[in-house]
Amino acid sequence: MKLLHVRKGQFVYYNNKLHKVYSVKPFFKQSVHLIRLSDFAQEIVTAKEIELYKPKHLDSFICNKKRYTLRKDVQAKIGDYILVIDPRPDSLDHHHLHAIEMVSSIEENGVISNKQNGIKHNEYWVMVPGLEDGANIIDLPDGNLSEEESEIVEKAAETEAAMPHMGDVYQKNDSEPIIQAMVIAIKGHIVYLGGDLKVPLDEITNTDKWSFVHNIFDQ
Repeated sequence: MKLLHVRKGQFVYYNNKLHKVYSVKPFFKQSVHLIRLSDFAQEIVTAKEIELYKPKHLDSFICNKKRYTLRKDVQAKIGDYILVIDPRPDSLDHHHLHAIEMVSSIEENGVISNKQNGIKHNEYWVMVPGLEDGANIIDLPDGNLSEEESEIVEKAAETEAAMPHMGDVYQKNDSEPIIQAMVIAIKGHIVYLGGDLKVPLDEITNTDKWSFVHNIFDQ
């Protein structure tokens, strides 16, 4: 790609893996800051090293160790992750193209995200957990991952972060109002969160009860 065509949020392939553009700094030789979607590892590259990809309905990819399928025909629920496809933020919102945000509350015309952005229903697609029927796997640019290979990639990504990490922020899905807390310590099978919360490891990794939001050190 040419540098003038690179924009924050674009999906791109680098080293045959799916990434998202985190920022562009045109005055540096390696001017494109990428985040690998499978595990959020970061890369600094040049524009000519990346290949643009435009997400489509029913595209499936691993994002932060878990597989999702994009659905434009599904309305989000609390706890869902969404991908902003057509951002139209007002003066108080800061979402951008392909921002990935978690839904914290539902309103008539849209959702409020975990980052306090108001996102209209026609601005996002839902990232449905798992591989949906008819989905197109896009983790690699040739799209030729077999189901067996896909499972290997997913398990490898999950193994990289089987344990929560310091600075991880989690959201408790079954609380009202929604609680978010950061991992401040891990001892054995107990995870210590801000607000004097102590949660067993097998509970915080149960996605029905808790959802990973982000790591503060990746911001």
